[in-house]
Amino acid sequence: MATQALAQTKQGGGAISDATPLHARITPSLRLIITLTVMICSVMEVLDTSIVNVALPDMMGNLGATLDQIGWVSTGYIVANVILLPLTGWLSDYFGRKRYLFYSVTLFTVASFFCGSSHGLMELILWRVLQGAGGAAFLSISQSTLMEIFPPEKRTVAQAIFGVGVIAAPTFGPTVGGILTSRLSWPWIFYINLPIGIICGALILLYLPDSQVAGAKRSADLWGILFLAIGLGSLQAVLERGESEDWFEAPYIVALSVLSVIGIGLFIWWQKSARNQFPAVNLDVLKNRNLWAGTVCAFALGFGLYGSVFVFPQFMQNVQSHTAEQTGVMLIPSGIMAMLMMPIVGRLGGKIDLRLFIAVGMAVFASSGLAFALRLTTTASDEMVLLPLLLRGVGLGLQFVPLSLVALGTLKPQEISSGAGLYNLFRQLGGSFSIAILATILDRRQHTHITHLYERMSLYNPVMQDRLATLQHAMIEKGLSANDAKIAAMKTLVGSAVKQSYVLAFNDVFLIMAVVSIAGILLIALVEKAKPRQAAGGAH
Repeated sequence: MATQALAQTKQGGGAISDATPLHARITPSLRLIITLTVMICSVMEVLDTSIVNVALPDMMGNLGATLDQIGWVSTGYIVANVILLPLTGWLSDYFGRKRYLFYSVTLFTVASFFCGSSHGLMELILWRVLQGAGGAAFLSISQSTLMEIFPPEKRTVAQAIFGVGVIAAPTFGPTVGGILTSRLSWPWIFYINLPIGIICGALILLYLPDSQVAGAKRSADLWGILFLAIGLGSLQAVLERGESEDWFEAPYIVALSVLSVIGIGLFIWWQKSARNQFPAVNLDVLKNRNLWAGTVCAFALGFGLYGSVFVFPQFMQNVQSHTAEQTGVMLIPSGIMAMLMMPIVGRLGGKIDLRLFIAVGMAVFASSGLAFALRLTTTASDEMVLLPLLLRGVGLGLQFVPLSLVALGTLKPQEISSGAGLYNLFRQLGGSFSIAILATILDRRQHTHITHLYERMSLYNPVMQDRLATLQHAMIEKGLSANDAKIAAMKTLVGSAVKQSYVLAFNDVFLIMAVVSIAGILLIALVEKAKPRQAAGGAH
């Protein structure tokens, strides 16, 4: 039945010429198949941004790489992904949405196989770059497809289904990666993509319709693509590697920073130049107030989403001595809570102002950061961090769907692919800026706190003298000599101070994430008020 319904929507495998909207020509069963297909593609892509992180130590040992070198396995993937994201609108028009998504899934799947079978570091990095290039299409094409195959009154539900996977994948990524790495071996974090990619590719060929509103096939804007690659590629490399290189102390970070400014500047100039008749990225879509306001809010969403996934495991593993797998399991309730919020938002999205959902979601996420800052201690139990994790899930779940609909829902149908590419780019950049900034702040604040704590650990301090005497007495009772007991007591106090300095630094970082989320609430004022049905439906 689904195949017959699809055949009715196509004319010779090309774009639909009938004026009837695509959503009116697709049966419910076919709509379900297409939704599941694009959702699985999106989950696979988002999962691969985080699943690899827990396997890096094993890769280092197996490939003989240093910590600095192995970091490029993650950096290469994200750099390629970021460069291609804003080009998805043009590539979708050039190849056709169906072919472009199929080519992307094929590239992603083939690259996954060669990532897993790599025997050297450079070989692995090369295939990770190609994997990231293939995965760039998944989110934007998935969102634009769902906006077109669902009638306006049901697009909130469609985006809710899509959001379940995109929000949950970064949460479950470390868990899946930890299990595969510890139970099997690190190549399996790539091999797991093979059956999924093959199934998705087959479903795309069989069922995915081409877009009715795709633009005309345009010539390649080679200068625009070159400037974009230089600008965004350099920027992402700076964000990924800056903290480990002590930022501008490294000459190549300075050079990349200059290149990013020049590249992005030239790209914007060239896209708006009268000489460029076929721009690679349609920047005119940003004239839509809700899109540019939504992309700024998406940046804040990415900052919180990826920042929290980065910071929380760092605390649990470095301070609480949890394994990667244990930490991943602890994140599961947060992911489940985000997933549970999606159907609620989907059902109420047509009745309540979408801006209210976004504002409440940001406020709840901010309260999660505050709760983390208050509850994280050296002795904090797993139960004590459960509430902040649940609040995190609720906050993210309330934001994702309404923000997507607000940003993309008022665009013209032919603008959605370009808008979705820019929207997802800013969310990805928000995550990149978050990890780079928070990692730097975490390091700097830890050094500041340990300095202050050492100043208070003077042997002339009566409180310090009492604690040292108590510890020394306890060590003597365990059989140590007076001198050895004193040394052991001092080491214990120093170790305690170091651990406490990390806790204080993590508290600072979570407070910063709360502040960013609160600032995001103020950005909602930039979004034009629209009727919920209009925001969900877009222009038709």
